[in-house]
Amino acid sequence: MVKDNHVVAAGGVVRAFEAVRATYPDLHVVVEVTDLEQLRELLVAGCTWVLLDNMDAATMTAAVALNAELTQGRATLEASGGLTIERAREVAATGVDYISVGALTHSVKVFDLGLDLRG
Repeated sequence: MVKDNHVVAAGGVVRAFEAVRATYPDLHVVVEVTDLEQLRELLVAGCTWVLLDNMDAATMTAAVALNAELTQGRATLEASGGLTIERAREVAATGVDYISVGALTHSVKVFDLGLDLRG
């Protein structure tokens, strides 16, 4: 996965994507974007899986339309960043392919369960 720090280190989102592809041509690469311009650049460069990070519903809807326009919807779009179960329906309505809800793991409430063996 190419994240924001990789993009900064490489000097741009396409440079980061192409660096990974050049080094590992058979590797499935997921690239994180924060705006539609980064998405456009990646789709033109041939990226097939993009993580839409911290976007509002209107921007995600525009991202889905851009993907349809540039690739006929061949790239997979995954929504992530600050999403909650409560927003899942709203995000799904944008047309993204996948939704990642980190709250399922990082905000879980602890349940203390013991399975003590007794002899």
